[in-house]
Amino acid sequence: MERSFKIAPWHISTDVLNTKERRIQESITSLGNGYMGMRGFFEEDYSGDSLSGIYLGGIWYPDKTKVGWWKNGYPDYFGKVINTINFIKMRIFINGQPLDLFKDKIKNFNLDLNMHNGLLTRSFVVEKNGQSVEFKFERFLSIVTKELAAIRIVAKNLTKSTIDLKIESYIDADVTNEDANYDEHFWQVISKKTDKNSSQMLAITKENPFGTPRFTVGIAADYQGTFFAKSSNDEISSAAINNFASELAPLANSLFEKRILVVTSRDYSTELQIKKRLNELDGLTSQKSFDQLLDEQSNAWNERWKKSDIQVVGNDEAQQGIRFNLFQLFSTYYGDDSRLNIGPKGFTGEKYGGATYWDTEAFVLPVYLGSSDPSVAKNLLLYRYNQLPGAYHNAAQQGLKGALFPMVTFDGVEYHNEWEITFEEIHRNGDIAFAIYNYTRYTGDEDYLLHQGSKVLVEISRFWADRVHFSQQKQQYMIHGVTGADEYENNVDNNWYTNYLAKWTLQYTLKTLNKVSKKQADNLNVSQIEKNNWQIIAEKMYLPYDQKLDIFVQHDGFLDKELKPASTIPSDQLPINQHWSWDKILRSPYIKQADVLQNIWYFIDDFTFKQKKHNFDFYEPLTVHESSLSPSIHAILAADLHFEDKATELYARTARLDLDNYNHDTQDGLHITSMAGGWLAIVQGFAGMRIRKGQLHFAPFIPKKWSGYSFRLLFRGSLIEVVVNQTGSHYYLIEGPSIVIENFDQKIKVIKKDHES
Repeated sequence: MERSFKIAPWHISTDVLNTKERRIQESITSLGNGYMGMRGFFEEDYSGDSLSGIYLGGIWYPDKTKVGWWKNGYPDYFGKVINTINFIKMRIFINGQPLDLFKDKIKNFNLDLNMHNGLLTRSFVVEKNGQSVEFKFERFLSIVTKELAAIRIVAKNLTKSTIDLKIESYIDADVTNEDANYDEHFWQVISKKTDKNSSQMLAITKENPFGTPRFTVGIAADYQGTFFAKSSNDEISSAAINNFASELAPLANSLFEKRILVVTSRDYSTELQIKKRLNELDGLTSQKSFDQLLDEQSNAWNERWKKSDIQVVGNDEAQQGIRFNLFQLFSTYYGDDSRLNIGPKGFTGEKYGGATYWDTEAFVLPVYLGSSDPSVAKNLLLYRYNQLPGAYHNAAQQGLKGALFPMVTFDGVEYHNEWEITFEEIHRNGDIAFAIYNYTRYTGDEDYLLHQGSKVLVEISRFWADRVHFSQQKQQYMIHGVTGADEYENNVDNNWYTNYLAKWTLQYTLKTLNKVSKKQADNLNVSQIEKNNWQIIAEKMYLPYDQKLDIFVQHDGFLDKELKPASTIPSDQLPINQHWSWDKILRSPYIKQADVLQNIWYFIDDFTFKQKKHNFDFYEPLTVHESSLSPSIHAILAADLHFEDKATELYARTARLDLDNYNHDTQDGLHITSMAGGWLAIVQGFAGMRIRKGQLHFAPFIPKKWSGYSFRLLFRGSLIEVVVNQTGSHYYLIEGPSIVIENFDQKIKVIKKDHES
């Protein structure tokens, strides 16, 4: 565990500029607004180790990499997010010398991320040649006007002589990705212009050999403050640069503001339309002060927190962790655009290519169901429906029928580059089907299920029916050559989780077909022969089980391994993915993340207490939790089994995974999709929330180091507050119609907050 920031309920702050951990600080202080995001790198020069990254939702490029062992069925290219034009870049000069916090003598450093409103503040005093200047930087990405980024700098002269300050402010297209495959520039400048107090650039992604769409980005910067605007610099072809100067009298302040607007061809198809939109936005924002824009930002974030805040009493570490999780998750996605989704790193780094994984359906969807309007979760489902053409392509690449949703994608086509993941980790098809069920049972709304959802289910079922094979020896259907959620096992046969989801999906699809309208049934065109075949496959699906241990076996042959618990691994060899060869990992019994237990969590009420306990007792000790997605699932199951200490331990690991750098990789970016885990561990774990027969059920307990906790939950038009403290569990209605819930075995009618239920 490595902790870089102070503990505080609403703030992520430090007074240490640790140059060895600068990348960790950059990751943790990342900002986003769903439309764009950036790491917490400095605006000005910093010559130390840093990853300057700004990313735009839906803007990507096909990787040119090909490998010598290319096989039929491989994707033609791999899609990855690209670093966008650096629009926050500045160079600051004090009496002609550049400001560089890696080299300069500084004191009173403070870095603070306010999670209540998304404001990143940095302040310090720098000394140069006997003169001192105090700087305060503030920036935010607006969730009110998605195209807006705002920066304010206040400089104060702390000495008795005048100081000459200069700022060169850039819109700079000279950026690259750090990814090893990317030794090239992706942006070509179409046009640029600079006036004294503004600048504008249009740039387009370079052509690619695969003919995928090119993206055009328009960026405008507007400047305000007390700095004097000088003539602009047009000598650098890749940048639009504005120059500003200030003679800073003794003990005087000088103010500099930079407003940036970003518009892309995802929303406006022509250069003329992009420029027109930039001008419209400038007219809307330029008349407002920084403080007015920040007030709008604060109010908008406050509305989000009203629906979703989780309060922990008596443990600030736990409180900070869950708010950090929710802040970064909502900064990445809030359902405004059904064309977008949640990448594992969000806008905080380049690892995983910035694309969509199955994490969304499995882990993130439940959080949005409980904390935001149902339209947010529905947009996540529409994202997959709209990408069915790509899923057809992926299945066809393997010579299979139906739809295979991708492991990694921007547009529905598979863009991943590891065969054992790309075309073997096919459980994701079942996870996407389960998400439709999860949405329907939570909201009670069957409209999506009976229309777009039924289409997705049918095409997934067609894939499963073609992917299975019949074993004459066992007289059962099997699925060979797969990778389960435990990616430390590749190319295995009969992964229990995968087979179970295939069986369940076929059954759920058949039930759904009995509900759809005749018109929709005609559109789906599922023959009776097909239905009969799906029913037979579901009835005869092979599900590995060991009677002696009374466990579901992760896959054929798993029990033949040398089954030593993870606690026997020497500490200096952890994490094993950073110390062992891949061959050694594959031969070991160690589990990266919940696999059998993932499926038990999905269908937690369908298994007996004994079944859950036997499987948890067997698999959890073998799990190294080297996926960020792992601890939360184990925390929920531990809570369900009344292993309260274990549940609390695993909550801390999931909620503070990046804040405490548990996996020693926070420098690469945050684990955005796993940040759903903190919410899941509290709501489904500690509070025991379940949906049973269309009704909320709770079975709460309080972790030993907590005094209590509370959270708000949206359910079928009602916003309720759940308060768990030393006097018991209390339920209040905040908005919407009154509802009846179950607290353990007691039915309670939830009424207005000023009356205790």
